[in-house]
Amino acid sequence: MALDDAALDALFRKARTHSWFSDAPVSDEALSALYELAKMGPTSANCSPARFLFIRTPEGKALLRPCLSAGNIEPVAAAPVTVVVAFDPQFYLKLPELYPGMDVKPWFAGNPDLAEETAMRNSSLQGAYFMLAARAMGFATGAMSGFDRAKLDRAFFTKKNWRSNFLINLGHPKPDEALPPRLPRLAFEEAAELA
Repeated sequence: MALDDAALDALFRKARTHSWFSDAPVSDEALSALYELAKMGPTSANCSPARFLFIRTPEGKALLRPCLSAGNIEPVAAAPVTVVVAFDPQFYLKLPELYPGMDVKPWFAGNPDLAEETAMRNSSLQGAYFMLAARAMGFATGAMSGFDRAKLDRAFFTKKNWRSNFLINLGHPKPDEALPPRLPRLAFEEAAELA
């Protein structure tokens, strides 16, 4: 079933990156619902390497602050939630459960380079699914790089051994946020080839 124009507008054509948010909190239930929707997106061999850290408390934001580039400090402070999209480098330990039809764990268990590449690629996909799920549920998002990965991983993931990929600020849209004009995108002829 194809989505109607209103849904396509909400997900893509009229959706924008947000830097500022309303003061309305994002509930635990909403974060759980966002994850439940985003987790349904496909990953290779259903490997599902993404892990999500939802930073909401003043203590969490204070721990995150020294990891950020200067330009990201204010937007992170303004967001009700900053999501660290991370990955588990040993995601393959869950493959017997996630991909029971075939033993694919050995593909990755003895090949750390392939495991790292697979985890980074597929957690990036899962982070994108999370942003689309957020848009579909009426939330505003702002994805960011611009942080010290090693410092963030030391601050938050020493016990879990997760590794950060990118950040997403998340909240309810600020009604009076003045968004700049949309930046251009490449034309089909510039970005695609038919073979």
